[in-house]
Amino acid sequence: MEEEFAIVLKDLRKEFGSKVAVNNISFNIKKGKLFSLLGVNGAGKTTTIRMLMGLSKPTSGEAQVMGHSILTDLSAVKQISNFSPQETSVAPNLTVRENLEFFAKIYGADKEKANGLVKDMIEKFSLGEVENSKAKTLSGGWQRRLSIAMALISSPEVLFLDEPTLGLDVLARRELWHVIEKLKGSMTIVLTTHYMEEAEALSDEIAIMVGGEIKAMGTPDEIKQITGKENLEEAFISIAEGTEK
Repeated sequence: MEEEFAIVLKDLRKEFGSKVAVNNISFNIKKGKLFSLLGVNGAGKTTTIRMLMGLSKPTSGEAQVMGHSILTDLSAVKQISNFSPQETSVAPNLTVRENLEFFAKIYGADKEKANGLVKDMIEKFSLGEVENSKAKTLSGGWQRRLSIAMALISSPEVLFLDEPTLGLDVLARRELWHVIEKLKGSMTIVLTTHYMEEAEALSDEIAIMVGGEIKAMGTPDEIKQITGKENLEEAFISIAEGTEK
């Protein structure tokens, strides 16, 4: 794998019986960039991410994450990557601090290191005002912020974010955008979202999946230029419907 790339996919394919969910896709994601994988439901986004994380074995093809093969070096892939799922993965009856401490210990931190990690996450995500509140009492925006902080406890080199602002109101969504923007450059981030405004605001590069295949890839401006559309949502619809110029 070339040094500049964090993730490399080569003819990656996933079949479920007779259904082809991901159809021999190949692309590279540069280190330190935020890469958005866009597509309608069933396009193959989640299946692709599950393969990159080692949660689903490819039918054929290969991928490398920071130089480690998802086929032959999966333990290393799992050590250097983490995931914030669409369903907020917090323990509802634990406080914000307790959730962070619990995850720090899961990843092998002793008490002193765990305290340092928790303090860092609370500061980085501005969680101080709610650190002693039980997770179940938090708003959706705070819960999503906590979920991402928990995923970062392990100091991953690659972070997968699946629909991080799903269901949030406009203000909470914008606040979380600022949190994600601050992470850019310090790690490679792979984002899935149905919000085109979000993808345009945050992404360094975008790939659009249709029917398990990559139909377009480039910066948000390049995607718009490909289709001749003025905004990313119109460009996405054009590509998804196969009507791009």
